[in-house]
Formats: sequence, C-alpha cells, structure tokens
Amino acid sequence: MDRVIYDRMAAHDSTHWWYRARRDILADYIARYADLPKDARVLEIGCGTGHNLPMLAAFGDVDAIEIDAAAREIASARLGKPVGEAPLPELTGVPEASYDLIAVLDVVEHIEDDVAALAGMARRLKPGGKILVTVPAHQWMWSAHDVVNHHHRRYSKATMAKAIADAGLAHNGLRYFNSLLFPAALAARAVGKLTGKDDSDDSPPAKPLNLAFEKIFALERHLVGRVPLPPGLSLITLLSRPA
Repeated sequence: MDRVIYDRMAAHDSTHWWYRARRDILADYIARYADLPKDARVLEIGCGTGHNLPMLAAFGDVDAIEIDAAAREIASARLGKPVGEAPLPELTGVPEASYDLIAVLDVVEHIEDDVAALAGMARRLKPGGKILVTVPAHQWMWSAHDVVNHHHRRYSKATMAKAIADAGLAHNGLRYFNSLLFPAALAARAVGKLTGKDDSDDSPPAKPLNLAFEKIFALERHLVGRVPLPPGLSLITLLSRPA
C-alpha cells in the first residue's frame, strides 16, 4: 500500500467508525462460527498497525505478520512481542500445521496469486483449523481507493468461491457485510465520479457522523451469518480444509 495509507491507519485505527465497528463484527463472527479451542493459536497475516490484535487476543495466543516496517513496529508494541515479516504466498519461516485460526482481513486482494496465498495459509493450519477472510466486494466499484491500496482485484461471490476451490479449501458461506451503509457508499462514489473527487482519503468524518456510521455498521454484528444481508462493500467467510 502507499505510505499514506499506513500513516492514516496509525492515526485513525482507534477512532475511525470502520475500524471500530468492524472489530465488533469480526469478534462476534469468530465467537459464533470458528469453534476454537480455549488455548487457540491465532495468526494475523497483514496486521497493519496491529489494531485487530487485542480483539484476536481474546481467542488465544496471537502471532502476527506485517511486511511494512513502520506498521510492523507499531504492531509489535501493541502485541508485546515482535511481529514477523514473512510475505504471502510463501510465508517463509512460518511453521506448518501450527494455528487454529489465521485471520487475513482485507489482505488477499493485495496478493497477485491469491490461490497460492490461500493454499500457503492452509498448510499452516492445525487439523480442524480455520482461515477468517474478508475482502472488498464488487469489481465494478473499483476506484482510486483500490489504486492507492495496491489492490489487484475486488471480489464477487463467484470469483471468491473459485479462488477458494482452486486452493483446495471449503468455506462456510460467502456473506456480504457493510451492507447497511452500502447505499450511502454508492451515492458517495457516484458523486465522486461526477465531480472528479478522489475517494482515496479515508480519514474519519466529523465526530457526529463518525459516531452515527459506527453505530449503524456495528448493528451488523447481530446479522452477519444469521440472515442473508443485501450486497455490501465486503465479503466475509471462514475457510477450512475438507476432511
């Protein structure tokens, strides 16, 4: 990603509505569907500044990987131990058959060979382990935001399902989330295209709007996986190796 993205992440990951609400949604989803043992070993790949690590630590002993040096330093301070730097898809030095849960949260779209990345992660799972994946949805929503984040693609349910199958994995259902605010996102994207405004600035809005967006988005923690949501900005699923 461009340096500015990591800088904004470091500045806003504790206050921005998207980060805060998404952590609530992910924690609830893991608790309901991952079926983790009490002494779970957890690995987050592409942890950025480490803003998800405290949430993941509620489920077990957490390790993390981040290839950006400055973000890795911040994440290491948050984790209380060094964060690794093994890139996907090779994950050199990451032991195989070692983790109950691997979290890759808006990461796979950054990897040119997404199938090899998913297969590489699968080899690091213990028997019965899961991979928690979130990715941005809808290739037709491609914008400046995707460019500065160095995305290779956005996903449909069909393209995500194909990558998962090609990697020899199974999923527990591909579900949209960030759906309640999807109409607002579409409107903002349309206005940006009409006015030529770059939509890559993801700094938080004014405090009242930031709080409102957080409360609306966080409502989805009660919905994701329980009821089919309409199209949203992201897809979420849990992957496993077929028995």
